[in-house]
Amino acid sequence: MTTEQAKALQQQYGKNELASQKKESFVKKAFHILCEPMFLLLLAAAIIYFVLGEPLDGAIMLVFVIGIISIDIIQGWKTEKTLNALKDLSAPQIIVIRDGEETQIPSADLVPGDLMLIHEGIKIPADGVVIRCSDLCVDESSLTGEAEGVWKIAKAEKSDDYWRKDYCYAGTLVIQGSGAVLVEKIGGATEFGKIGTHVAGATVERTPLQKQTGSIVKFCAAIAAGLSLLVGVVTWFNIPGHPWADRLVASILSGITLAMAMIPEEFPVILTVFLSMGAWRLAKKQSLVRRLPAVETLGAVSVLCVDKTGTITLNQMTVQDTWAANGSQEHLNETMGLACETDPYDPMEKAMLAHCEELGIPKTHLFGGELLTEYAFTNEQKMMGHVWFHDGEVIIAAKGSPERILTICKMTDEERALAESQNRMMSEQGLRVIAVASVHLNDAQDIPANITDCSLTLDGLIGLADPPRDSIKNDIAVCKSAGIRVVMITGDNGITAASIAKQIGMENHDGIITGDMLEQMTDDELRQSVQTASIFSRVIPAHKMRIVQALKDNGEVVAMTGDGVNDAPALKYADIGIAMGKRGSEVSREAAELILMDDNFSTIVDTVKDGRRIYDNIRKAVGYVFTIHIPIALTSLLAPALGIPPGSLMLLPLHVVLLELIVDPTCSIVLERQPAETGIMKRRPRNPKEKLLTVSTVIKSVAQGLVIFAASFGAYYLSLQQNPGNAAAARSMGLAVIMLANLFLVQVNSSDIDPVSTSIKRLAKDKVMWGVNIVTLVGLFVILYSPLNDFLRLAPLAAGQLLIALVLAASSVLWYEIVKWAKRTSPDVAPPNHKSPA
Repeated sequence: MTTEQAKALQQQYGKNELASQKKESFVKKAFHILCEPMFLLLLAAAIIYFVLGEPLDGAIMLVFVIGIISIDIIQGWKTEKTLNALKDLSAPQIIVIRDGEETQIPSADLVPGDLMLIHEGIKIPADGVVIRCSDLCVDESSLTGEAEGVWKIAKAEKSDDYWRKDYCYAGTLVIQGSGAVLVEKIGGATEFGKIGTHVAGATVERTPLQKQTGSIVKFCAAIAAGLSLLVGVVTWFNIPGHPWADRLVASILSGITLAMAMIPEEFPVILTVFLSMGAWRLAKKQSLVRRLPAVETLGAVSVLCVDKTGTITLNQMTVQDTWAANGSQEHLNETMGLACETDPYDPMEKAMLAHCEELGIPKTHLFGGELLTEYAFTNEQKMMGHVWFHDGEVIIAAKGSPERILTICKMTDEERALAESQNRMMSEQGLRVIAVASVHLNDAQDIPANITDCSLTLDGLIGLADPPRDSIKNDIAVCKSAGIRVVMITGDNGITAASIAKQIGMENHDGIITGDMLEQMTDDELRQSVQTASIFSRVIPAHKMRIVQALKDNGEVVAMTGDGVNDAPALKYADIGIAMGKRGSEVSREAAELILMDDNFSTIVDTVKDGRRIYDNIRKAVGYVFTIHIPIALTSLLAPALGIPPGSLMLLPLHVVLLELIVDPTCSIVLERQPAETGIMKRRPRNPKEKLLTVSTVIKSVAQGLVIFAASFGAYYLSLQQNPGNAAAARSMGLAVIMLANLFLVQVNSSDIDPVSTSIKRLAKDKVMWGVNIVTLVGLFVILYSPLNDFLRLAPLAAGQLLIALVLAASSVLWYEIVKWAKRTSPDVAPPNHKSPA
């Protein structure tokens, strides 16, 4: 098929997908925003102004409402765009033959007539006929309910069976082998589509942080309702000489102002923006987040369970050493080649065949005969074999782990001891050791049914080198200082794994638990053993599940890597499942929360660091929102209580809205961009049960908020006392202090430890942060010194007054630098912790 033909067919048949969720309309989005408490209060205030015969004030309120809705919609659009981009990055891919070449395309772009190439780990994306196959076994339990895999055959005569063996079905899983399938049905026309296993538009679960902040907002709203009622009553009694209608309106406006000041409606925005933008930044660093809650969990990871091959090592295998049991290197290498797949997928087999080519044993010689039968590799047996009619005779060529191959070889005790000694010597060099064995049969009738029934002669051992990544030693050291324990899980033998672990500086590299040992352990014994063991060797995927379970039972937060089909359950059960993007199966990628696009351990470490940064910034933003709302709320509460007339109050509803226009972008733009704290990877992992709003965060926010309130309200009140007839000037003074204090607050709170000078240096390099600060300052000058000031019931400030406001604002925030200095000089700041928090 050509690309042009594919485009034409897609026009005809559509995308290869089930009915997708309809996008929410612009009007519906705006309506949902308007239904939030904050906007209902704003609309109520605007309506009251219109009823009072003050259409100008009402119109200004409506303009502000439209402005804030616009900000929310733009943020929502950006977030949705980011999440859709992430979804596209993680979309399933498939290799097809188009224009005569192998091409990788999104599975959604498949059309009838495409020839798709499938292999182990692929989730088949469409229905089609098997054109050719090699050891192709498919798990069709998702459709048929039958747990046993179905061995596929190339296109056969018409069968009366509903589920055909020469046919592959969408939604099923390739568990072994490879094949080429001619696509016949896509999307809803497939058997999978008819059954409707997946429901488009499934409910999206709220993340733990969203649940926490939702509770905080409801709690604040409940308190706001009570205090607003109280303020309304106080206002009513404070103006006894006015008509009852005026007193009622003043009471309602006072109550609305306080309610608006107290509801931290920025929280949902903070979480959505911070998590989605965090995920997008991670994607740029080769770490693709499939589920947003994983971003929250990253900072709490205390144990990293990682595969040795390809994650710790380069996955660039070469044959480095060989030992021929009978002295014939040529026979050993030829048998090794015969035991490999003709078109290998495994990097180890590719290295073996490349070694054969280097020795002058080409594929044409190795695979020129007839392949009579195969013994498939299984995780349990850890060996495989091919039966060839080669050079005029029947040969069984087998390879696998030395421990298993030796069990089916005829050997004397001395020969066995020598082979085991050679195996140990190679393993101690960090080589992956494969045993090769063979037997020549007189007749094809003598071929055993199972590999375990064979009686072979050991030909020798192959030592393959897969060196550790250059950066791995430093990464392990970073994990130690961050209190994260690294556990190596491998199908290789323990001696090889221990040798690699020692090279890269892993702790407890002598603590090895083998798969056989694990089989004998009870759950209690395993829970005890995983506290110190750093290496699990010769494990099968089923063992991974038990290891994760034991670690989680011990209170650890576990991140686990996996790439195989059978790794999916363990990846799902881990707190964070990490799939390999390059060599991982599609099933493992679907089960994981995180996909490592470069299969690199360094990327995992960087991702954990970024996870800590994102959580830190969310906490800073939440603290900032509380801090900045305290002076606004206390001003709205205290001014009526002091008997200040409604027309002279420091904050009217429109001023609260004005401040919200500053707070929203500060949260979602400036604080989200903050870099990681100094020493972020030198502190213990966060306790996952720890609340977002800790006691220390609340104390800090309350202290900062009270000081800003004292400065702003003090400036307003003193100005009002000196000149009772000029409430606009007093109001301008108080508002200017809050707006300027907000600028200082962001810089001071951008780090819990680093001095404000560090934040200012970063500010100098960040155009976006410069932009937000300049817009705030320009906004302040516009509302004070342009004709707008009359509409906003403000008055211009003299240069001296503006200078006083600046000094008060700076003093009300910069005092916290003394606290940060004390933290920096304290010996207990961010202590390295090499143990898990459990």
